[in-house]
Amino acid sequence: MPENASSELRCDLLVFDLDGTLIDSEQDLAASVNATLAFLGREKLPPHRIAEFIGDGAAMLVRRALEATGGMDEIAFAQAIPFFLDYYRAHDLDFTYVYPGVISELRKIRATAPSLPMAILTNKPYRPSHVICSGLGLSEFFFANYGGDSFPTKKPDPEGMHSLMEEASRMLGRPVSSQRTVLVGDSHVDVATARNAGAFCLGCSYGLAPEKLREAGPDAMVDSPTKWLNALQTLLR
Repeated sequence: MPENASSELRCDLLVFDLDGTLIDSEQDLAASVNATLAFLGREKLPPHRIAEFIGDGAAMLVRRALEATGGMDEIAFAQAIPFFLDYYRAHDLDFTYVYPGVISELRKIRATAPSLPMAILTNKPYRPSHVICSGLGLSEFFFANYGGDSFPTKKPDPEGMHSLMEEASRMLGRPVSSQRTVLVGDSHVDVATARNAGAFCLGCSYGLAPEKLREAGPDAMVDSPTKWLNALQTLLR
């Protein structure tokens, strides 16, 4: 990374969660969960309750919804998960939007540190993650976009973070330090992922799980995407 970039932002790698961090997908995820519950003949759940289930991937989201509406069993799950995935793929951009300030702040970060590698690491499946980022104009900012099915493990396992650090090291032509790597996310899962990888976590309190995020204690926290850069500069002095 050029000296002028590192002096402005002393960061080797910046990794972003997707749902609740870059995008508000609550309405489309809730609609997909409720369509799945209706398919199974179960009662629908309020969107704010479903939002509490998001963060550990599609399978866990469906499992938690089943547990909350009569109990989880493998027969119901086997019917629910393909229905949910098919429904969500058809409706993942109905109401999902980029949080205000995200695009402008990503541009500001890119202007401040032109060579800084930025990537997405989400527990959302790979395919909808790419479709959403392409459809909402986010893809141009990231050299990689890994989903919950990109590796044998999901967050909070550090496998995805380690893979991104290795890729960024090859891009920069030098080792990337975990002490100069930041994961930006909105949930306790992101905090645990960063810690497991030896990296920092910048928490986003405007996301889907602010209470669990605060309990997890990220290294820093912001209430708007427009505060990312200032928070990163303070965190990585």
